[in-house]
Amino acid sequence: MWLADKTAVITGGGKGIGREIARRFALEGARIISVDIDAAANAETARIIRENGGLCEPAEGDVSSAKDVERAFEIAGNVDVLVNNAAACPNDGWLHEVSEENWDRILAICLKSVYLCSRAALKQMMARRAGAIVNISSVNALTGIHLAAYTAAKGAILSLSKLLALQYGPYGIRVNAVCPGTIMTESTRLHYEKHPEAKTRLLALYPGGAFGEPSDIAECALYLASDRAKFVNGSIVVVDGGMSAVHRIESLRPDV
Repeated sequence: MWLADKTAVITGGGKGIGREIARRFALEGARIISVDIDAAANAETARIIRENGGLCEPAEGDVSSAKDVERAFEIAGNVDVLVNNAAACPNDGWLHEVSEENWDRILAICLKSVYLCSRAALKQMMARRAGAIVNISSVNALTGIHLAAYTAAKGAILSLSKLLALQYGPYGIRVNAVCPGTIMTESTRLHYEKHPEAKTRLLALYPGGAFGEPSDIAECALYLASDRAKFVNGSIVVVDGGMSAVHRIESLRPDV
C-alpha cells in the first residue's frame, strides 16, 4: 500500500475532488482526517470510507478559521500528509463584478486555508523531518479564463508551493501543487445541466473534447503524497487533458 500507516488530512473532503482523494488515500492504507464545513457531507465521506474497510475521522470546521484548523489537527495527531483542497468561488466573476465581501471570502477559503493548515502541519513535520503537502490549485492559475478572486488565490498557491518546497525541503518535507482542469464533480454536472451552452463553449477548449473526473486528480495527489514521489518537490503538475496547452484561450463570461 502506498500510504500504509500514514495519517492524511484532507481539506474539503466532504464532496467532489476532496472526497475522492480521501477515499483513494484510504484504500492505500492511510488514516484520513476529512475536514469540511458541511458536517453532513463530511459524515458521508467517512461512511463511504469505513464501509470499504478504511479509517476516517470527520472534522467539521471552517478551514479559514484558525481555531477550527487547530481543532482538526488536534483530532489528527501526528500528520504525515496534508492535501489543501478546500475551495469555493461564490459570486465570483470579472473583477469589476466581485464585491469586496466575496473577494475576501474566496481568498480566505482558497488561500488563507492553505496558510493555516500548512502552518499546523509543518510544525509537526519539521519535528519528524518528514512529510508531504499537496496543494490543489487550478488551470485558472495558468490561463486567462474567468473568476477573478478564485484565479488570484489559485495563482498565489503555486508561488507559495514553490517557496515552501525550497524552505522546508531541508527538513525532509516535500510540497507540490496540482492544477486540475474542469472536473466533473456532482456540482459541476448540475451546473452544466442548467447551462448546456456554457458546457459546449468550455469543452471546445479541451483537445480531447472531454472533462476530467475526480479520480484523475486523486491518482495524481496519491503519487505526490507517497514515497514513490520522493524526488518530486516544488513541482506543478497540470492535470487538464491538454487544455492549458492550447495557445489561444477563448474569452469566457463568468457564467461559464
